[in-house]
Amino acid sequence: MASPSAPSAPFVPPPIRSLQDIEIPRMWLQDLALKILYYRGYLTGHELAQAMALPHMGVVSEILEDLKREKLVEIRGARGGVGPSAYEHTLTTLGMQRAREALDRSQYAGPTPVPYHRYVQAMRQQGRTRPVVTERDVRQMLSHLVLKDAVIHRIGPAINSGLSIFLYGPPGNGKTTISQAIGRYLLKDTIYIPYAIYIGGQVIVVFDASVHRVVETTLGNKTDARWVRIHRPFLMVGGELTLEDLDLIFDPVNKYYQAPVQVKANGGMLLVDDFGRQRVRPQALLNRWIVPLESRVDYLSLHTGQKIEFPFDVLVVFSTNLPPKDLVDEAFLRRLRHKIEIGDPGFKEYRAIFRRVAEQRGIQFSERGLAYLLQEWYVKPGRPLRASHPRDLCDILLDIARYRGQKPAMTPELLEEAARTYFVDM
Repeated sequence: MASPSAPSAPFVPPPIRSLQDIEIPRMWLQDLALKILYYRGYLTGHELAQAMALPHMGVVSEILEDLKREKLVEIRGARGGVGPSAYEHTLTTLGMQRAREALDRSQYAGPTPVPYHRYVQAMRQQGRTRPVVTERDVRQMLSHLVLKDAVIHRIGPAINSGLSIFLYGPPGNGKTTISQAIGRYLLKDTIYIPYAIYIGGQVIVVFDASVHRVVETTLGNKTDARWVRIHRPFLMVGGELTLEDLDLIFDPVNKYYQAPVQVKANGGMLLVDDFGRQRVRPQALLNRWIVPLESRVDYLSLHTGQKIEFPFDVLVVFSTNLPPKDLVDEAFLRRLRHKIEIGDPGFKEYRAIFRRVAEQRGIQFSERGLAYLLQEWYVKPGRPLRASHPRDLCDILLDIARYRGQKPAMTPELLEEAARTYFVDM
C-alpha cells in the first residue's frame, strides 16, 4: 500500500512581473544594484539581473534607468548579445560614492531578499504538507538496523507529530544513526526557501550551502528567483551549540544577519546530538525552546532590540547517552512530546546484528565463535551488549587477520584477540 503523504512542495513562488511585486523600497533596490556593481566592476544588464535574482525586463532595466538618470551608472558598450540586457554598465564617480555610503550601512550584496511576511506565509503553507509515515515506511528507513518492534512502533508516530523527539539510552545503540535515517527520509521531500529575508531595512541570510541541498527546477522564469528549491533540511548540532547560536547572528563588520540553526532547519529536522554535553546547561537550552516547542513560533531579536516572530516548523530530536533524570526535571520532559528509550539489544538482536555485519565484511558467520564471545566477554564479566560492538569487533578481527596473513574467520582465537584489543575494564 502506498504511503499516505501530502503532495510535495505545493508552494511555488510566483514570478515577478514588476517592481511592485518585489515589495521592497525602490531606493533599497538601487543601493543593492550599486553595491553589486561596486564589487563586480562591469556587468551587463542581464548579469546584474542574475546577481540580484530579478528579471531584467521591466524590473532591473527600470532600476538601471533610475541610476542612469541620477548619473550614478553609465554604459560603456555592449557585450554578449543585442538589446538593453547586453549593455555593459559601470559606476560613475558619483555612483562609487553612493555605493560606499550604502556599504557603510550594510555590505550585503547578494540575491534580493524576500519580505518577511512572504517568508512567514511560505513556511506556514509548506509546514502543512510534511510527509506522513506508516509502519512500512519506518521499517524501510530503518532496514539497515536491527531494532525491537516496540521501538519501531514508537518512532513512526513521533515522526508524524513533527514536534519533538527525545532519544535516550546507553551509548552505541544507534540513537544518532536512527536520527540520521529519519533526516534522510525527510530529505526526499522538497520546499522553497529564500536566499535572504528583508525586514525594516535589515537583511537576514537564510540559505546556507553547507546545510541546504539544492534541487534543480525546470520552471525557469516561471518562479521568483529569490527563492531556491531545496530538500527539506536536516541539520545536526552537537556539543558546540550555545544559546547565542539560537538567535539572529549579527555581523558587526558586514552589518547583516545570519539565520540561527533552527531557522535554517525550518521545514525539516534539527538533531541536537549528545544533548547534555553542550557548553550551556540542558535546562537553559530547554528553557529557550519551551515557547517554540509548544506554540510553533520563535521570537528572535535584532541588535536594535526589536523582537521578530518566526515560524518554528522544525522536528527537533534530542539524543543523549545521559540518564534523563540527570538532565532535566519532569516538567521539562513533559514538554518533549515523544520520549523513546533506545536500550541495549537482547541476545537475539545481538546475534542478528553480528551475522549481518560479518556478512557485509566477508567474514563467515560462526555460531560456535559467537557463543564463545558471548560467554567469555559478556556473560562472565557481566558486560552489557551494545549494538555497535559487532561492527567494531569485526573490523578489529579483519585488521588482525590481514596482519597475520590469515583468512578472516570467527574463530575463538581471533575473537579473543579482537575482544582483548577492544574492551577496557572500567
